[in-house]
Amino acid sequence: MSFRDIHATFAWFVMVSNGIAGLWALAAHNVPTLRHRSLWPFTAAAQVSVAIQVVLGVAALRLDGRQVSSIHTFYGFVALASVAVIYSYLQQLEPHRYLLYGFGGLFVMGLAIRAFFLDGP
Repeated sequence: MSFRDIHATFAWFVMVSNGIAGLWALAAHNVPTLRHRSLWPFTAAAQVSVAIQVVLGVAALRLDGRQVSSIHTFYGFVALASVAVIYSYLQQLEPHRYLLYGFGGLFVMGLAIRAFFLDGP
């Protein structure tokens, strides 16, 4: 299996996990019973998956000779930067952390979807 194949397959995990984390956090904003502490490790795993996906993409470019459009690469790095920006606002927006991570997760999911369909497998 090439890095391109792994990158393409793992893209689904990135999209789905960030979407679920985002929806869960938004729902938890309104439904206190959904504010389970397992939300945060799940969200962290979804966001770390973005960094893993970027590394897999770079590996596919370098090792498999994969050629992609520059906009695909742009969306990948914007998703990675978005995760950092979301985290950087945590202290300032602590009272609204469920909204921050809810909308942030959906935004990252949207970027991943856009990158996938611009230059997917």
